[in-house]
Amino acid sequence: MTHPGPVRGPAETSGTDAVVERFNDAFNRHDVDAIMDCMTADCVFENTRPAPDGTRLVGSAAVRAYWNEFFARSPQARFETEELFVAGDRCVVRWTYRWIRDGKAGHVRGVDVFRVRDGKVAEKYSYVKG
Repeated sequence: MTHPGPVRGPAETSGTDAVVERFNDAFNRHDVDAIMDCMTADCVFENTRPAPDGTRLVGSAAVRAYWNEFFARSPQARFETEELFVAGDRCVVRWTYRWIRDGKAGHVRGVDVFRVRDGKVAEKYSYVKG
């Protein structure tokens, strides 16, 4: 299945777009310091597990600890943006997450809903298909 490349919103939303792209680039480098530089001190992150609601993490210390554990568990984690659109301080990214475990490749598709405040990610809510 092929997907269109990222879709960009109007020029007035380019600040939000740039923050989310910077965050996603840091994520794909597994650079936790750079990820956290993109997030506010009071950030909120809701991940996808456990189903059905995921775990809600509040504050940079809790979110940093999660990213460190995530990359230790998933050293080949990679997100590919399928579509990205922005409306003001909100950004939605439709993505494919790919991994390799025990020599077997896998993937899942999902959506992240971001809110940007003062040039940083204040909220990141993640959802998966399946």
